[in-house]
Amino acid sequence: MLSVDDVADRLHVSTNRVRTLIRDHHLLAVSRNGHPVIPAVFFDDDGVVKHFYGLVEVLLDGGFTRDEAMSWLFTEHDDLGLHPAAALHTHSAREVIRRAQAQAF
Repeated sequence: MLSVDDVADRLHVSTNRVRTLIRDHHLLAVSRNGHPVIPAVFFDDDGVVKHFYGLVEVLLDGGFTRDEAMSWLFTEHDDLGLHPAAALHTHSAREVIRRAQAQAF
């Protein structure tokens, strides 16, 4: 898990910008000891992993709450062999988005 400061350093932006990304649902965070933390798996060497923004948008537009979206991202799918957040780093990223679209309610 990364702190807001860690994410700001990684993205080369201010901590206020990171908080805005969280507020506007471009990043998902959980609270730890009263402070937001962001899973490191949401990032690669270039910043936010490709397809992450689109996936979150699909989940939230499909009726998921932020907590439900976070849970879905970290629930392993047997046929993928890993959880969707990790699958975004593989060639299965588009399949993850397709599954999210299918589960929208």
